[in-house]
Amino acid sequence: MSSSLAAIHVAKKKLGLDDDTYRAKLERITGKLSAKDMTEAERQQVLTVLRSDGFMPAPAARRGDGRQKLTGKYAKKLQALWIAAWNLGIVRDRDDKALVAFVKRQTGIDHTRFLVYADDARRAIEALKGWINREASIPYGNTNGYDWLAADGAKVAWAQWKILMPGAGFLVRKGFDSEVAKLSGRAMLQEVTAADWQIVMNSFGDRIRAGRGRSGDLPVSRGA
Repeated sequence: MSSSLAAIHVAKKKLGLDDDTYRAKLERITGKLSAKDMTEAERQQVLTVLRSDGFMPAPAARRGDGRQKLTGKYAKKLQALWIAAWNLGIVRDRDDKALVAFVKRQTGIDHTRFLVYADDARRAIEALKGWINREASIPYGNTNGYDWLAADGAKVAWAQWKILMPGAGFLVRKGFDSEVAKLSGRAMLQEVTAADWQIVMNSFGDRIRAGRGRSGDLPVSRGA
């Protein structure tokens, strides 16, 4: 879905237009009942009218340093996956702009804030999960019989450990449990929270990137 189409749907909701009123307005402006059937120029005509009717797009949220925040219904999920890929050494650029570019390649949509339909979001999310799984063997949705692996953060941290410690396996988690305990303050893996796993992932990610910088032999992909 294009950004203009998404904006029209947002305007419909913000202006409180019911379906009949909305479609009548579209037909009056362009002669078409659906924004999906319109050209980009026709959609811009519709947006011009909707703005004159009072639609004001929300200003972009900003961080403390002035940079635009990543927004949208699916932004947090995508950002969590992107940071996981960063911490695994799969992507080279953690910046939100790189994630937005990835989303556009997968969906044709200009920004995460325009991801309003589940099928569009699923395309980007599954593409990112698939890329991570191919590069780091992270089977999302599979715990391999271990309760502590139910959390996505645990899956990523374990995959990171296998990068840092080649030859590590479930039967020989040498050093992993104690390192997670040291970083998270939790005595058992089952007690580690999502926030704790993020701390662990960030620490392991720093080590992976440092090792790649020294030896250049850690697996890193340039794109999906």
